[in-house]
Amino acid sequence: MFFTLIHTIHLLAAFVYGGFLFTDILFIQKMQKGLPAEEGAACREAIMVHVRKVVPYALFVVVGTGIVMFPTVFGKVGPDGLTTMQTILLVKAFFGLWLGIRGFNQKIFKINPWLFKSHYFPFGVVVLIIILSQIMWAF
Repeated sequence: MFFTLIHTIHLLAAFVYGGFLFTDILFIQKMQKGLPAEEGAACREAIMVHVRKVVPYALFVVVGTGIVMFPTVFGKVGPDGLTTMQTILLVKAFFGLWLGIRGFNQKIFKINPWLFKSHYFPFGVVVLIIILSQIMWAF
């Protein structure tokens, strides 16, 4: 029951974080480019004021619940070493932790990333994590 609750919270928070990245890339950035510079910046900022109150914390919840679920899903290492599923889960966890550390640095310490300043790369990582999540259960 506990695992199911944590997993549900994890998925809902992932939808919030990934959904924002999807919306920003496909709609908000295009809206901003279609307006005069000042008006586009003002519209984006009006949206981002609300985004900053929710989305970073959704990322923290995703990473935190992922850490809680990790030992249960990973299981024990057998005598033959890591299974394919365990290896894929480690790769997925690496990318998830990278997103979490990046988000934590931005929100808490106000450190902006040196590379990948747009949302394209984090969105790509989220898509990769989703693909890995589906592949790892096939093995």
